[in-house]
Amino acid sequence: MKTVLITGCSSGIGLDAARHLQARGWRVIATCRRDADLQARRAEGMTALHLELADEASVARCAEQAAALGVTALVNNAAFAIPGAAEDLPRGALRSIFEANLFGTHDLTCRLIPHFRQHGGRVVNISSVLGLVGIPWRGAYVATKFALEGLTDLLRVEMADTPVKFVLIEPGPIGTRIRLNSIPHFERWIDWETSPRRAQYQASLLKRLYHPAAKKDRFELPPQAVSARIATALEARNPRPRYYVTTPTYVSGIGRRLLSSRALDWFARRS
Repeated sequence: MKTVLITGCSSGIGLDAARHLQARGWRVIATCRRDADLQARRAEGMTALHLELADEASVARCAEQAAALGVTALVNNAAFAIPGAAEDLPRGALRSIFEANLFGTHDLTCRLIPHFRQHGGRVVNISSVLGLVGIPWRGAYVATKFALEGLTDLLRVEMADTPVKFVLIEPGPIGTRIRLNSIPHFERWIDWETSPRRAQYQASLLKRLYHPAAKKDRFELPPQAVSARIATALEARNPRPRYYVTTPTYVSGIGRRLLSSRALDWFARRS
């Protein structure tokens, strides 16, 4: 049976992908952090494993359990954001987000590679349009996604002589709870009141965080759009190295290839 391990299945892209792949005949191993979410996934007929990406022991335990269950694919989806100006990000904030978004993700992947080498396997990493072009106020998340892009590209090249394939999915604006979920991280790490950009926080970021507009982004797509790409990446005989989702990602991908750095900077400021 095709068996996929998906990280971050409490809500959003991870949850939708788990349901989508289960409907397509995959055996889904869903990871969550909270017991209530684990129980909910089990009630839906999935195998649910606890995973805390910032905890090396938790990552090791999850990888061992997934290998014992015969996992054949890994979807690295779990991630969080810390909104704020880059100059206001303390070292601890970057350490915190890299532990989950990159270090834990890479650790889990590497622990499963020996199993995939022996039995065949596919790794799909959920990146972002912010792994292609940096946008103001998202520096911490941008840094992790740029790093994830680089690692995935390198792994794809290095592992070309093995049966393990690596694919990137790059969504733009998707209707999830990531902005709402970022508020506790913002409040923990960003001292915006003493920032030289205090007025800019009040005029823009605080409104987006605490008073989101009822009207969604005109380019926003539902999580189902990402799930469809994940299914393609997992099931295609020869998957593409990367799959774009949403118009902003296509525009950013083209812009990165064709525009100068100055033009890209102007584009980022306007976004």
